[in-house]
Amino acid sequence: MSRTIVCFGPGPEFKGGLSNYNTSLAKTFDKIEGIDVQIVSWTQQYPGIIPREFKDKKSKVDLLEGTKIKCTYITNYNNPATWKKTADFISSLNPEVVIFQWSIALQGLPLRHIVKRLKKKTNAEIIFDLHFVVQKEKSKIDRFFTKYGITKADTFIVHALKTFNELKELFPKKEFLLSETGERSNSEKISSVIKLYHPIYDLFQPDPEFDVEKFKKENNLRKNVFLYFGFIRKYKGLHNAIEAFNKVVQKRDDVSLLICGESFWNTLDSNKFSTKVKKVFFGVAKKIFLGNQE
Repeated sequence: MSRTIVCFGPGPEFKGGLSNYNTSLAKTFDKIEGIDVQIVSWTQQYPGIIPREFKDKKSKVDLLEGTKIKCTYITNYNNPATWKKTADFISSLNPEVVIFQWSIALQGLPLRHIVKRLKKKTNAEIIFDLHFVVQKEKSKIDRFFTKYGITKADTFIVHALKTFNELKELFPKKEFLLSETGERSNSEKISSVIKLYHPIYDLFQPDPEFDVEKFKKENNLRKNVFLYFGFIRKYKGLHNAIEAFNKVVQKRDDVSLLICGESFWNTLDSNKFSTKVKKVFFGVAKKIFLGNQE
């Protein structure tokens, strides 16, 4: 009889590293005999006022091709009825383990609701895979939503001791058992924390037909190329890299900086009325909660 594991988080239709991580995790479980793994995903991860397109509408690659993994897009942050629907759907799978990807404090509201209902309807182990505890923006409500969202977990996964220390600081009255082997605590009063190295994604493979020298020539690139790859956001420090690279080119003439990434806040049509309204409301929210940080 198969054991069912649910990986809750953004499915492969979404952009970004967390979607890649969740998909790669599910594919790894899929390779294990006797494991039935399913991805349960958001349809909308954020409040509707955020002016950004989060789904990948350009890629034609099916990252689940060749697997037995089913991906169900069901959870809408802005529709509480789907929170209940999500918990009921996961419960119907009779999972042994449900792994929640945690990277956004505001998601504490729907995830708390889902987990609470799962605990009533299943005996599944609830694991929160913590990609942060103290969010990078450090807004005034992050701590509240993080504590609210993850407090019902049976087990946590962390990828750095810094994250574990932040977890202890968030719950000073809780006891934790830290393990690198997957060992669980036998006491309900002690929460288990599994420390794992952050994996290297195996979703993307090099193109054997790619001609490096031809690409360099077509794009006027020099011998040594420095690559920035990923979302372009202030906190990621690209502006610092550009300033630093400017100092490098003053001393060397054989280097190029190649920036390949999507400007995080410029994915919607800026001429649309709906986009303009979202930007106004989101701008106000940023000033109140984020101190106008990005």
